[in-house]
Amino acid sequence: MLSTKACPLYRCLSTTSSQLSKVNNVTVIGAGLMGSGIAQVTAASKLNVVLVDKSDEILDNARKTIDSNLRRVAKKKHADDKTAQEALVAGALSRLHTTTSFEDGIKDADLVIEAIVEDIEVKRKLFTEVEKIAKPSAILATNTSSLRLEDIAAALKEKSRFGGLHFFNPVPVMKLLEVVRFSETSDATFESLLEYGKDIGKKTVACKDTPGFIVNRLLVPYMFEALRMADRGDASMEDIDVAMKLGAGYPMGPFELCDYVGLDTTKFIIDGWHKQYPTEPLFMPNKKLDELVKNGKLGRKSGEGFYKYK
Repeated sequence: MLSTKACPLYRCLSTTSSQLSKVNNVTVIGAGLMGSGIAQVTAASKLNVVLVDKSDEILDNARKTIDSNLRRVAKKKHADDKTAQEALVAGALSRLHTTTSFEDGIKDADLVIEAIVEDIEVKRKLFTEVEKIAKPSAILATNTSSLRLEDIAAALKEKSRFGGLHFFNPVPVMKLLEVVRFSETSDATFESLLEYGKDIGKKTVACKDTPGFIVNRLLVPYMFEALRMADRGDASMEDIDVAMKLGAGYPMGPFELCDYVGLDTTKFIIDGWHKQYPTEPLFMPNKKLDELVKNGKLGRKSGEGFYKYK
């Protein structure tokens, strides 16, 4: 049994004393599926949120999605009370603001969360611009699922205010939030990120800046070992999927999971890790996967991957 005196990871990693910085105003950059989900749970948790993207059309669509999702949540929470339903939706939407102005969206934020394309150069450039506009006390966080925080933060002048918040899709449904720090993340920043996660109702887990953090670091090599098993002829992909569902109790087998995540996304992650750690056997690319992606067979979203979908 663990001692109650044992310090949590974020305190064990601490090297300096710090004071918690309370987050009240959050800016989310990127109004796609992840960004709009982050904005929704933040507004629903009685925090002010500004959602930033490049066009009003994107922002309008995000707001409609958030409105629809909030109404489902309200109906489930207050099934027999329409007044309470409307109050929940109206309250959350009153705290949600949208803008195409980068400066207006960032200048008052206590926390800026990036939820844009998984491209290291694009993210690095974005944070360089964010740092110029954000107030000195603002915390900057990335929602990356596979890139190293150290690499994203390379161009930042004040790296101590940078950390990772890895949400899972769909954000309003998935309870987990991986809170990540790298070597230069301050204690104050990390503790504030953990506190924000709790404020929005997530179960937070702490992790160092390791490839894939916790979930993807375990999940992606598992999927690729399944690919290697099928390549060797140890078992068919169908039997591997059945075995993991019935034997391990997983909701999906590894091949079904690859199709669900997207073969292009899976390939992007493993290629990035392989580039960073070329001798690591767990991070070796797979020819079958590469071939499917090359032929546009990306999984469920394209209608075919390892399996065909109608």
